[in-house]
Amino acid sequence: MQSRTLSRELALLMLGQTSDRGPGPKSLADGAMDVLLQQALSTLQQHVREALDLSAENLQTAQQQLLDSELQEQGDQQLPRVRKHLQAGLESAEQALNRLSASLELPRLLLLADQESVRMGAIQRSRAVLAQRETIDVELDGVMEGWRLGRLPRIDRDILRLAVVDLGQFATPAAVACNEAVELANRYSDEQGRRMINGVLRRYTAAKAAGHIPSQVLTSGEA
Repeated sequence: MQSRTLSRELALLMLGQTSDRGPGPKSLADGAMDVLLQQALSTLQQHVREALDLSAENLQTAQQQLLDSELQEQGDQQLPRVRKHLQAGLESAEQALNRLSASLELPRLLLLADQESVRMGAIQRSRAVLAQRETIDVELDGVMEGWRLGRLPRIDRDILRLAVVDLGQFATPAAVACNEAVELANRYSDEQGRRMINGVLRRYTAAKAAGHIPSQVLTSGEA
């Protein structure tokens, strides 16, 4: 994982520690941002524990379902029920393995978060979102079709906001910003959120390329 990818994920967790109503926090000083970063790391540690707990539950469920399939009485009439238990067991095992695979990246993120480049990138991105949130939300609302940004889950709103500052302040190529946003959605949102984020960003980047959305590039002093 590249340092900017790690910074983006930490920034997402930092934003989750702030209120989503009204303008951003009055203080965006380094001290306040460091507090948000520490809170984000605590949240990440909790994600690791929860992911491992869910994996363990899935493996237990898979084991029980496979055992149930073995205990079924033999006979053609029982075959559909046996197949059902086997399929359910394999699905639970697959879910457990997927969660374990994802959770293995989280401790790595915790370790790499000590790197200065990762920490500063996370602080800069979250600060940029908080400083421009009202403007960003208006721009995103402008490309929402039959929906409003405020109706999306908080995590989806923050993923979109981070993508917008990536495109503007950090001059990230559109394809990269969209792909990174979708990857965050894969980890922290759901299938519906992933599709929504992908669609909104496609419309946003098209509108920006057409000049319908002005560039909002802040200097470090303004952020």
